[in-house]
Amino acid sequence: MDRRTEPFILDFPSSCKGNTAVSSAQQPPESKAFLPLAIAILTVSDSRTPATDKSGDKIAELASQAGHRIAVRRIIADDAECLRAQLRDWIADPAIDVIIATGGTGVTGRDVTPEALAPLVSKPIPGFGELFRMLSYQEIGTSTIQSRAEAAICDGTIVFLLPGSTGGVRLGMEAIIIPQLDIRHRPCNLSELLPRIRHEH
Repeated sequence: MDRRTEPFILDFPSSCKGNTAVSSAQQPPESKAFLPLAIAILTVSDSRTPATDKSGDKIAELASQAGHRIAVRRIIADDAECLRAQLRDWIADPAIDVIIATGGTGVTGRDVTPEALAPLVSKPIPGFGELFRMLSYQEIGTSTIQSRAEAAICDGTIVFLLPGSTGGVRLGMEAIIIPQLDIRHRPCNLSELLPRIRHEH
């Protein structure tokens, strides 16, 4: 049989069944109800205080507007060991579903948030950083290469590392994180995977 005539089959994971090329008008109605998640917000900064933490405020504002619950917020200086200890505690807390950190993702000596998270990562989510920098390029051009924004699964918790700028936080939250934390988002999202992630880790 000529290989060129063999059918080509697309195989999607169970959480992403369906043809992504189908228009929204052709897709069946979504029956799932919104599922609020418990979010911990970590601001990484040597200088910010609760009164000046605009980036942490923006995360809380957008997450709350989307229907999620802010479980806890904290500001910690740019110290890898202190950051890792806090991240480890929140990852181990079954009451926290998602951690969103802002700050410490640049390229200077004091930017250590990715290094703090690295030993705790079960599975990296490289697509987050790739997509964030692609979208950021449209706003700030080649300056986006200085961002080491990333995401990962850490045991049963989803962790996002965002830049310290309010603009970077807004972009990451609105364009990627909020949609991926919405269980109704099609064709698939991270929220609906949480039960499996927690069961399998």
